[in-house]
Amino acid sequence: MTHSPHDAELRAAARHFTRRRFLTVTSAAAALAFATNLPAAHAAEADPASITTDPFTLGVASGDPLPDSVVLWTRLAPVLFEPGNGLPALAFPVSWEIARDDRFGRVVRRGTTLAHPEFNHTVHVDVRGLDADREYFYRFRTGPWTSPAGRTRTAPPTGADNSRVRFAVVSCQYYIQGYWTAYRHLADDDVQAVFHCGDYLYEGPVNSAGGIRAYPAGTLPDAVNHEADTLARYRLHYALYKSDPDLRAAHAAHPFVVTWDDHETENNYADEHGEGGVPPEEFLVRRAAAYRAYWENMPLRAPQQPDGPDMRLYRRMHFGRLAQFDVLDTRQYRSVQAPGENWQPPHPAAFDPARSMTGDAQERWLIDGWRRSAARWNVVPQQVVFSERRDQPTPDYLCSHDSWDGYRASRERILAGAETAGVDNLVVLTGDVHVHYGFDIKRDFTDPASRTLGVELVGTSISSGGNGSARPANYDRLFASNAHLKYYNGQRGYLRVTLDPSHLRADYLTVPQVTTPGAPIAVAASYVSEAGHPGLVPG
Repeated sequence: MTHSPHDAELRAAARHFTRRRFLTVTSAAAALAFATNLPAAHAAEADPASITTDPFTLGVASGDPLPDSVVLWTRLAPVLFEPGNGLPALAFPVSWEIARDDRFGRVVRRGTTLAHPEFNHTVHVDVRGLDADREYFYRFRTGPWTSPAGRTRTAPPTGADNSRVRFAVVSCQYYIQGYWTAYRHLADDDVQAVFHCGDYLYEGPVNSAGGIRAYPAGTLPDAVNHEADTLARYRLHYALYKSDPDLRAAHAAHPFVVTWDDHETENNYADEHGEGGVPPEEFLVRRAAAYRAYWENMPLRAPQQPDGPDMRLYRRMHFGRLAQFDVLDTRQYRSVQAPGENWQPPHPAAFDPARSMTGDAQERWLIDGWRRSAARWNVVPQQVVFSERRDQPTPDYLCSHDSWDGYRASRERILAGAETAGVDNLVVLTGDVHVHYGFDIKRDFTDPASRTLGVELVGTSISSGGNGSARPANYDRLFASNAHLKYYNGQRGYLRVTLDPSHLRADYLTVPQVTTPGAPIAVAASYVSEAGHPGLVPG
């Protein structure tokens, strides 16, 4: 899908408007400040000794590990639920250091950067010159304050014949629908990275009791009891979400690789089309605010910094020769959904080759990357269910038109591209649907005997949907409707995936409840897929 001249005009107008309204530095100046750790040209610098309350209330994070680099993140926020975080509109110097040991006796890199008010006093440091496949510890300082320490890990060397990659898959953390206990357990798990497949934030209001968390009345301020639809409100929502102690623990323990779904902006949006039918030029202004707040609060590099309503989030990472990760964005470039309700009979628009889930440029990037890949496993972290999913085993079945079932011609091109590129071990990672699934990816989903091209591992939500059930009401019906469905569980938790040269292993971890904190976690099931002979079997 390509954008028309009218689309370009809308984006230019939104970019101009958002810059005038809330972007107080140009994208070029901001990028320069990030890349060189220099202040924007007009920023006045503050004395960090003037900060009288701990500013590291949102913890620390790292992300996007490369063989020689990781991104370090923090945000100065001594007062959480005020515009500006309780700080004046000045830039505060923040020092950072990264060490081989948790006591910081062997510091290998250190420096100082500025937390700019233009970026809501967030800090992104792209640390270079690190050793590959090594654990590191990092922390920040400003004035008399020292942040909690974080732990991170670089990727294996490019081209290395590494013997194992282990990572977690998470998604969908709705604050008002439960505690994020799974993150506390994930913090203690043995993984090299965490892939977040979207819905890090929900745009809906949060009442003073935190919804199902049922805090004492008035615990949370009225400032977050509004839908996030402006930059200020998105920033406040991120302050609330990132204040969760279990999420902070997971971020401090592992590097995250993030991509978004819809709720970081608005439910079920598609490109320039919002859910409420507002004019595209208005929705793009909201999208620009959402994208800016997302970048500010995620451990992302300068190339991901948004330009008004546009942000290049799809990107590629390598973990030696064992795994190539192609992180997708299936929201920003997609064609608008087929008309009608989300679940409906297959619509003719789903088969229209002019419609796309990824947009033309991202589709070419993905397939070209597969053609050049030398990895044993080609892994695609993305947002919505890729495999066909029918709700009943009859010709009048319904399907989700917000998922790839609503973009069948687009899915067919992706599958044909994988086949032509000779991808033998395709692994799709998915969030969105608040359940654990395991699918075999069929070359033709209508023919159970067709070739299996790979597997799709769908990780359940952290809290969205409440406690859930190990055997949801539609359990038998879904298995009867989808021969390629191999596993289904509706509880909360996360997914752990281990790759080695011969096998993939998927551990589906669940907690019994999220309506009360502190639940135990257990492996509900494990499945394996053999390299060169894809297909999920109990393991």
